[in-house]
Amino acid sequence: MHNFPSLADRCAEFTLSALSVANSKAIEALQGGGPSVPVQTLQMVRLQKTIFAVGMLSVFEAILQNDLNCDDGFVEARRVLDCAGEEDLKSELDRLLLAINVLKHGRGRSYEKLVAQSDSLSFRIKLPDDAFLEEGDVSEINTLIEVDDAFVQLCGNVISRVAAAVKR
Repeated sequence: MHNFPSLADRCAEFTLSALSVANSKAIEALQGGGPSVPVQTLQMVRLQKTIFAVGMLSVFEAILQNDLNCDDGFVEARRVLDCAGEEDLKSELDRLLLAINVLKHGRGRSYEKLVAQSDSLSFRIKLPDDAFLEEGDVSEINTLIEVDDAFVQLCGNVISRVAAAVKR
C-alpha cells in the first residue's frame, strides 16, 4: 500500500486547521450580533468535515480494492484483520463504516446498529428521541453523527492502523 495513510493524515491536519481558522472568524463575527453569514460559515465548517470524513474512507476503500486485488476492499480488510487476530481494530472499523454509512444514507440498519451501541461509541450519535446533538448550537447541521475534529482524526487513525495491518 502506498503512502495514503500519511497523505490522509496530512490532508486531515491541513483541512482541520483551515476549518478552525474559518470557524474562529465566524464565531468572532457572531459576537457582533449574529448575522446569517457567520452562522452559515459555522455550518459550512461542519459540513466540510462530514464530506472530508466520508471521502477519506471512500478513497481508502478504492485503494484497498486495488492493493488487495478484490471487489470489496473493506470485506477483504476485515478478513485480513480476522486472520491477524485484530478483533478490536476490526470492531472499530465496523463501527466507523456504520457511521459513514449513516452519514451517507441517514436512518436505516446502520443507524439502528449504532443506536444499540450508543453507550460504547467513541463518537456522538443523535438518538431517535433527540431533536439536536446539542441544543442551541447554531453550527449544527442535519446529520445523525457528530463529525467534529475528533471524528475526522478517528477516521485517519483507523485508516492508518488498518493499512498497517493489511501491509503485514
